[in-house]
Amino acid sequence: MERNKRILLELLKQSDNSRCADCGATDPVWASSKLGLFVCLNCSGIHRNLSSRVKSIQLDFWEDELVEFMKSNGNASARALYEKAVPPYYYRPEENDCAVLKEQWIRAKYERLEFTGEIKYPPLAYTSGFYEGMLWKKGKDNTHFLKRKFVLSEREFTLSYYNKENESKGPKAVISIRDLNATFQPEKIGHPHGLQIAYQDGDHTRNLYVYHESPEEIVTWYNAIRAARYAYLKTAFPTGSDEELIPKITSNYLKEGYMEKTGPLQKEPFKKRWFILDSQNRKLLYFKGQLDAEELGVIFIGTEKNGYSVKDCVPKHTRGNKWKCGVTVDTPERQFVFMCEQEREQREWLDALRQVLSRPMAPQDYTVEANIKCKR
Repeated sequence: MERNKRILLELLKQSDNSRCADCGATDPVWASSKLGLFVCLNCSGIHRNLSSRVKSIQLDFWEDELVEFMKSNGNASARALYEKAVPPYYYRPEENDCAVLKEQWIRAKYERLEFTGEIKYPPLAYTSGFYEGMLWKKGKDNTHFLKRKFVLSEREFTLSYYNKENESKGPKAVISIRDLNATFQPEKIGHPHGLQIAYQDGDHTRNLYVYHESPEEIVTWYNAIRAARYAYLKTAFPTGSDEELIPKITSNYLKEGYMEKTGPLQKEPFKKRWFILDSQNRKLLYFKGQLDAEELGVIFIGTEKNGYSVKDCVPKHTRGNKWKCGVTVDTPERQFVFMCEQEREQREWLDALRQVLSRPMAPQDYTVEANIKCKR
């Protein structure tokens, strides 16, 4: 038994086996003895739900033939077989991604065999360039979720939705894929399959909050949206490489949470606001509540060279602030003062904002900056 354990621990030292085969987490200490791959604790639970034989490297007994099977397979072999034809736009979950993304990635690979390179008929929904179906959507001005029909067209680069099941009146909204972002938000939306869709609507960022009861269906919607975004980016930036374009398809927000905010004179009462740091577009948006459809305001985060800076602060001459851990954001136009409830939150906001500050501005960032200045 000790000999077999030593062999398995040696196999884990190989670069491909030193990370989870499914989410990339370091130091996987579980293995699927059915598929011959090494996985982390979280992904091992999903494999177990697939009726895959899962064993602990350290705690379980390993028969000689299973150890030989692991030696002759491993993560590199599994990837070559089960990830042979993953589309470039298909989202590969990472360690900290939500459960529904990881579960459906694992099911797509090993249960539905979606990426083995064999031709699928009918074609996989997210590869067809057109997708329609019903999603539960939160009302703009209330907390009710109602079933609405959504239609995604890659050819027209649009996502449309209808207010009533009667389609004769046409769509309630036709959204351009150009500025659209989609990100899973299960905790915020209060559903394990909750998806936030954000897009530019005139001067505002508009948020839609949707979910579907089926985990496979909501992840199909997500990857269909990513496919349409990828097609748009290939058209808009024809010389762009996949390495450049894939990170732009969709992005998770760098940081979200409540802070208190005061006005431009810094004598106005502090008010609690929900903040989102959209690092992709260098925007710090703030809302009255975390499920609001539109922001109250937006602050562009440039670079220090362009007159932007971030630092911690102690509040002065202010009223109504219950929180004491301050963050100051200086822009060429004005100074913004925010208060965090705890030092940990303050540190996280400072780190996240500095991460954006330290990244050089791209040509399109100057356009975003100019548009935000025009709004004021």
